[in-house]
Amino acid sequence: MTFQVSKCSVRDIVKLMRPKHYLKNLLLFVPIIFSRRLLEGVAFFQVLIGFGAFSLLCSAVYILNDIRDVESDRQHVVKRNRPIAAGRVSIPVSLVLAGACIGLSVFLDICIVESGADSFFLLLLYFMVNLSYSMGLKHIPFLDIFLLVLGFLIRVLYGAAIIDESVSNWVSLAVISLSFYLGLGKRRNELKKSDGKALTRRVLQYYSFPFLDKFMYLCLSLAIVFYSLWSSDTSVAARYGTDKLVWTVPLVILLMMKYSADVESDSYGDPVDVIWNDKPLIGLGLFYAVIMFLLIYGSGASK
Repeated sequence: MTFQVSKCSVRDIVKLMRPKHYLKNLLLFVPIIFSRRLLEGVAFFQVLIGFGAFSLLCSAVYILNDIRDVESDRQHVVKRNRPIAAGRVSIPVSLVLAGACIGLSVFLDICIVESGADSFFLLLLYFMVNLSYSMGLKHIPFLDIFLLVLGFLIRVLYGAAIIDESVSNWVSLAVISLSFYLGLGKRRNELKKSDGKALTRRVLQYYSFPFLDKFMYLCLSLAIVFYSLWSSDTSVAARYGTDKLVWTVPLVILLMMKYSADVESDSYGDPVDVIWNDKPLIGLGLFYAVIMFLLIYGSGASK
């Protein structure tokens, strides 16, 4: 066992945990931002701890999934370079690391006093959904995409549970629709990359380009519509003391145009990889974040 552990570099351990994918967990901050509590020290610290807890649980899920798919990953042009598939980290060491991540995640969640049982239930739900996905549900068409969508929604609900806030129906619907778009886009490019070769993901045989393209842009359109309805809602305008939120809709459309151009290029369609490798898209996203912060936290807003 000693010689196996010594072969595991810190770099491989970090790569196995996939910290780059923690970018998805920024969704936890949506409720605290939209509830105008981002500048509250205690609430922000709680969400920060929750971000750590959720990220560690995600790492455990990624590790368990890599263990489960080690053989198929070795046949994949990109995934074969993952630490477990490449043989750089052994399965016993990976299991210990996954267990440590789960334990620390639960401990951090317990530290979030106000969230109580709700946040723990959402953590458990996320883990069970993804475990089921890894154990075989990812091979069932449509259900595979639905489970990916559920993962994004749970992130937002977990962020709300931490600070005991609710999430607007319009925001929830926008997140769900956008998540469907992202999931369908990922499947589209996985199918494109297969290029008639043996499919490393069996569920791809049930999808076609016309189907995926059609529903991708249907879901994207719905996401923009739901966001537009939220931003133009009179109660939202009254809460933030401004009716200018609706003017962020063109910026959201521009963001999604840029993202869609990336998805239709030579990427694998993974949301994190698409965003991470597109600096102009990151710049647009940061610009949108600054505009939203100024509008929501402007001096005219009222609680």
